[in-house]
Amino acid sequence: MSTPYATVNGRTVAFGNLPTHTSALDWIRDLGFTGAKEGCAEGECGACAILVARPSTTGDNTTEWVCINACLIPAASLEEQDVLTAEGLGSPDDLHPVQREMALRGGSQCGYCTPGFVCSMAAEYYRAGRAADAHPGAADEPEHGANGFDLHAMSGNLCRCTGYRPIRDAAYALGEPAADDPIAQRHSEAAPVSPATRIANNGAEYVRPSDLPAALELIHQRPDAILVAGSTDWGVEVNLRGRRAPFVVGIDQVPGLREMQVDDDAFTLGAALTLTELERRLDGAIPLLDQVWPQFASRLIRNGATLGGNLGTASPIGDTPPALLALEAELVLASVDGERTVPLADYFTGYRQTVRRADELIKAIRIPRPLAPLIAFHKIAKRRFDDISSVAVGYAVRLDGGVVSQVRIGLGGVAATPLRALATEAALVGQPWNEAVAEAAAEVLAAEGTPIDDMRSSAAFRSAMLGQSLLKFYYESTTGALT
Repeated sequence: MSTPYATVNGRTVAFGNLPTHTSALDWIRDLGFTGAKEGCAEGECGACAILVARPSTTGDNTTEWVCINACLIPAASLEEQDVLTAEGLGSPDDLHPVQREMALRGGSQCGYCTPGFVCSMAAEYYRAGRAADAHPGAADEPEHGANGFDLHAMSGNLCRCTGYRPIRDAAYALGEPAADDPIAQRHSEAAPVSPATRIANNGAEYVRPSDLPAALELIHQRPDAILVAGSTDWGVEVNLRGRRAPFVVGIDQVPGLREMQVDDDAFTLGAALTLTELERRLDGAIPLLDQVWPQFASRLIRNGATLGGNLGTASPIGDTPPALLALEAELVLASVDGERTVPLADYFTGYRQTVRRADELIKAIRIPRPLAPLIAFHKIAKRRFDDISSVAVGYAVRLDGGVVSQVRIGLGGVAATPLRALATEAALVGQPWNEAVAEAAAEVLAAEGTPIDDMRSSAAFRSAMLGQSLLKFYYESTTGALT
């Protein structure tokens, strides 16, 4: 096997004797590219943001520059990948358009966060389709510029001194990339290939299998393996809790986990597709998930995070389980012995425990069709965006002549596991969809689960929010706010 390497700012660099837990951020800084900084070490501040050439989210065989948190991913996951830091975009003598606009409009003060903002802004600057989003009316939308720039691209970047207005002004002043811009020209090239990888150091290994059978064989042989895709959960464990694993399997680019299929009876979503890829490929086909995406962390996180990872961690406060429970999702679990399908409602067995065996992985998430027409996703948190939920609720309701014929309600944050609100569902089925029924059902919903007091909220607050959530859903559905 050849010496593992990656290309950083056009320079080919061998990994050398790299400890397998080394983050991409630490490795890049050791190379001398110190624009990327460590702020929070958990993917919330964006100071560590870098650009990586990845297969386009459109699903064709082209390339897209994707911005991710370098503090979270293993450096080993970048083998034979192309990486750009802020230093690779431009130089003091030849500023990149993003850097120039940030300088001209006062978008930098202390400068600590600036390289991360520049990378996130550059990813949006080069986003395929931005030109099509550009129109004068967009300037009237608070989160979009007339140039098609979506401010959510920078939702994972924090600035504590400059203030966001100059940064927004810089973003909205950007034009289109020049025809001879080599970074833009990369879009039309074939998507980068992620090779099979095995990096070992001091008794620990990082392995990227070539395909799904190879991945299943690895975890069959090593049931102690840690599976990582976007590493948005495991990266925090490594950085803040000092966790180390003797055997890590990177499944983010395994072909058999990155397929999406839409049939008459179901959507089948590959477990290793990132949330950004799913959002763009589905293009509104699952409206309930469209309500989840903007509230799931930040664009930086969604560029790496996967449905398989969010479900694999089995966190009781994951954002996607409540919506997926409402959608009656099923999980396809795969091992060397074959595949089995498990309803998501039967998947969670205890706090961060599931029916998935150590030698299995989540291959796909299956969402049956047709979808319920009346839906909503409510996330109650201390911040509107980029925060952990105190309570999350997903609704999917069918009405027949004004009577509830079917209802599915998924809950998060009110028990040791995500769960269905079965008592509330039973209280609603067969009842007219009116204010009195909604108020009675809200009292039932407020008693669901076993909420606790913790740093995010009290048990009483969580129960109250459940009841209020159902009332909000009812009133919005009857006033047309959900249509």
